[in-house]
Amino acid sequence: MRSTGRVDIKFIAGIGISFFFLFLLFRKIDINQLLITLKTLDYSYIALATAITIISYSSRAIRWHYLILPQKRAKPRNLLSATIICYMANNLLPARLGEFARAIVFARKEGLEVSSVFASLVIDRLFDGFSVLVILLFTFFTVKLPPGMEKLQQGLLTGGYVTLALYLGVIIFLVFLKRATFKTIHFVGIILKPFPRSVADKIVPLLASFISGIQLPSKPQELLAIILSSAFIWITAAWPIDLVLLAFNIHLPFTASLFILVFLVFAVMVPASPGYVGTYHAACMYGLMAFAIPKELALSVALIVHAIAFFPVILMGFFFLWSEKISFLSIKTIDGNKE
Repeated sequence: MRSTGRVDIKFIAGIGISFFFLFLLFRKIDINQLLITLKTLDYSYIALATAITIISYSSRAIRWHYLILPQKRAKPRNLLSATIICYMANNLLPARLGEFARAIVFARKEGLEVSSVFASLVIDRLFDGFSVLVILLFTFFTVKLPPGMEKLQQGLLTGGYVTLALYLGVIIFLVFLKRATFKTIHFVGIILKPFPRSVADKIVPLLASFISGIQLPSKPQELLAIILSSAFIWITAAWPIDLVLLAFNIHLPFTASLFILVFLVFAVMVPASPGYVGTYHAACMYGLMAFAIPKELALSVALIVHAIAFFPVILMGFFFLWSEKISFLSIKTIDGNKE
């Protein structure tokens, strides 16, 4: 990490938030009942859920192949290793350093500019954002919550509209930046005038370099491949949740798994300790309780869903670090070199 001041404060705050949520989760939980519930697991469903989770993470490299295609036809192994290392680092390190690691590791392997690679990751995240919005709106109109949960549904819809507005703002800015680069950068420079000149001297050239990397494939079949791979990524992200529910003999419609997935997406946006401990579990648990699932059972599901989502990609990430001869320490210190 670059310095101990700002970054350490955020890290400590994240740890505090995680402990707060863990306290909320376990303060009224019958631990004996929780252990009994965990023993009822059908591990055949867990094995299948783990395999599908690995496929889901790996399929992100396929979408990235099409997003990076206007710059270069990259090697599949480089796409996969950088993607898995990214998610491994996001799970173990604060401040989502995995995103920078993904751009830097891939750029070095393929001989590309880091800023142009990072621009493709921005588009990657925008596709994720709109996929989540589609899931959110679809879930709101299809999921059947028990009586008394109307406020929760309305809150989700409101959050969806707010997020949609933010994403539209980002899209509009990127469109202007791409089509009227000089005018948009000039406008950004005017906005930055109240700040120290060093800030503008960093941001303005970075924007110019960044926008040069924002490209989408021109062929319709390639754009279709991006859309279809996005759908596949998120279907295979929700499917393991459904399988874990079946492993606990909980039978809910697939829309319930989509509903919980939306909760989890918003949970990982909350500052927390590495691995999103506490916030992730709370989101899953309270999402299940909306379907009248008992606390102990809901927390048991949350523990397993978290384990499946995080441990396989961490193990894969360390494998790729080893095979690519990259030290974990170099990933940890990447924050100080990302400029």
